Amino acid sequence: MSCKMFFSGYGGQGVMLAGQIVAQAAIYENKETTFFPSYGPEMRGGTANCTVIVSDTPISSPLISESDCVLALNLPSMLKFEPTLKPGGILLINTSLIHQEPKRDDITIHRVAANELATELGNTLTVNMIMLGAFARTTGIVSEETLERVIHKTFIAKKAELAELNLKAFRMWKP
Repeated sequence: MSCKMFFSGYGGQGVMLAGQIVAQAAIYENKETTFFPSYGPEMRGGTANCTVIVSDTPISSPLISESDCVLALNLPSMLKFEPTLKPGGILLINTSLIHQEPKRDDITIHRVAANELATELGNTLTVNMIMLGAFARTTGIVSEETLERVIHKTFIAKKAELAELNLKAFRMWKP
């Protein structure tokens, strides 16, 4: 089993954190993993992304040109990474910010109104965790239980009060 993924959105939406959590969960499950962030001028406001690979066998390179899954938090991300999906791949889109239909008909598309759900929860900074929950429920790459464990461990010390909020966000979306 090997899964190559792009996580993408505006800088500041938490796509890097979502990718790191998946990579950490893979480590907890004794899988091979890579996390490759793309920083640069897009850190605040432009499109930021990271690649994550999870595999049962050693990974030769963190770079990918073809993906199994794309998590897109905004339209520029969907437009950039939808073409990278292999036929049969999974595209998760934040319909709160993506009002254009994907062009592909050979992939599985999951639509998540993440910003609306985050507003309902009372904290718009949880969009990434809502999308991460949707990712968990639609891909099964790593278990939801392991992802929850990593989320809980991510928000410690000064951020401990955010753990429960982010776990609630992670659990919000149901397919």
